[in-house]
Amino acid sequence: MASIRLTAKRVASTILNNKTKVVLKSINIAYMLTGVVMTSENNAMTWDWLKLLCVTIMATLIFEHSQLDVRISELFYNNGHWLLEKGAQPYAFIFYDLPKALLILLAIYLIAVLIIKYRQSRLNANALNCHKLNHSKLNHSKLDKFLLPLPMREIGYLLIILAIVPATIATLKGVTHVSCPNDLVIFNGDLPYLNLWQNIVAATPARCFPAAHASAGFSLYGLAFLPTLRKYRYQIVISITVLGWTMGLYKMLFGDHFFSHTLVSMLLSLTIACALAALFFKQLIKNKAHSTNDDKRHTGLSLSSIEHSNT
Repeated sequence: MASIRLTAKRVASTILNNKTKVVLKSINIAYMLTGVVMTSENNAMTWDWLKLLCVTIMATLIFEHSQLDVRISELFYNNGHWLLEKGAQPYAFIFYDLPKALLILLAIYLIAVLIIKYRQSRLNANALNCHKLNHSKLNHSKLDKFLLPLPMREIGYLLIILAIVPATIATLKGVTHVSCPNDLVIFNGDLPYLNLWQNIVAATPARCFPAAHASAGFSLYGLAFLPTLRKYRYQIVISITVLGWTMGLYKMLFGDHFFSHTLVSMLLSLTIACALAALFFKQLIKNKAHSTNDDKRHTGLSLSSIEHSNT
């Protein structure tokens, strides 16, 4: 009887050890796959801007000078009049003047925060050398509650995006010479409806493609690429898309832009924000990838040691 019990215990122990090995191996494989996926995601971000650029070029070729543009604009044009008169109040203030003023104030605020944070970092460094770090923090504690809780690098990135996106769009407008809908013969204007290349060759005085006003709103896409706000990325993208298209739709209501003008402006803004994010936060992406690989190795070693101890 005792030998039977001993044999049963050995069998049960062997089964338990085998199950433990299977579980540990499954965990190890799953963790390795997770590490590979995270590393791939981090590396992919570096090339996302190129994909976005290709989509932007494709959208330009497909939608610019298309019947879709004309049909959408016809929805806002009836009996020789646009749905909204240009400059009509309070719409001009709400959808044109106010957003521009708020974005300018945001840029000024970011510049002020960047200067204050830079000065604080210098003062803290000096105070640390003089063993007066606490006194330095006390002097700046009143300002901290008014400062954006972002690192200086991220604030600098935001400022550059806010400046470079509208500047790029404005530069392209001067090169493309695409006419606004309200300038075209098909909408009771004086200019013929030409495609992009024909407008560039003709060098007409028009400057309507891509949409500049909407690009000011789309420039806030930079918020979606901040590492600090990563968990809110999708909410930010949706909010900024709604904001940009609201600003773009306002201009479409009185024939200042076609649908494709705002679409290309949105895609180009995303491309620029993504490209600069890959440049600004490249080291951070690499560090996360290395951190993931290190964690994977350490966990793999731990699981292997547990597995050997059970044998």
